[in-house]
Amino acid sequence: MIKKILLYGIVAIVLIIAIFCVVVAMQPARYTVERSATINAPAPAVFAQVNDFHKWQAWSPWEKLDPNMKKEFSGAAAGNGAVYSWVGNDQVGEGRMTITESHPSDLIKIKLEFIKPWAATNATDFTFTPQGNQTNVKWTMVGEKNFIAKAIMMFMDMDKMVGTDFEKGLAQMKTVAEGTAK
Repeated sequence: MIKKILLYGIVAIVLIIAIFCVVVAMQPARYTVERSATINAPAPAVFAQVNDFHKWQAWSPWEKLDPNMKKEFSGAAAGNGAVYSWVGNDQVGEGRMTITESHPSDLIKIKLEFIKPWAATNATDFTFTPQGNQTNVKWTMVGEKNFIAKAIMMFMDMDKMVGTDFEKGLAQMKTVAEGTAK
């Protein structure tokens, strides 16, 4: 009798694990996080805040999480080929951003590489759409999910986690860009 109960228990556990694995495997392989804001400044003023990594300190939501973060700028001073690397605490980790495309006052594409606490490469885009004296900025990040990431993201809302940071960054960018546009 005890052997049957143990056998049924093991079968049930194996079945639950198998069902979980199937559900994880069926999750989308990509994720997208996107936020936008309208800033009361012309597109060139807003574009300049993103196109030069040296200016990110004023508005990036991650810059203030580690005041001792080690930063390195290399490549071009701004625009295509500009590189920003960092090594910080557990909240910011270690990584590198490279501007791969820069179209003045219109679009910036960034290759975002995380090294620690986990390795990942994401595509990040900023688009700038003039609306009279204002500019709509859209910040988008797209990434791939392997099996482990799919499993983790079943319990974590990436859009909410990163999206909240994007919202903070855009609000801070708005303050900075509107101040420089005066």
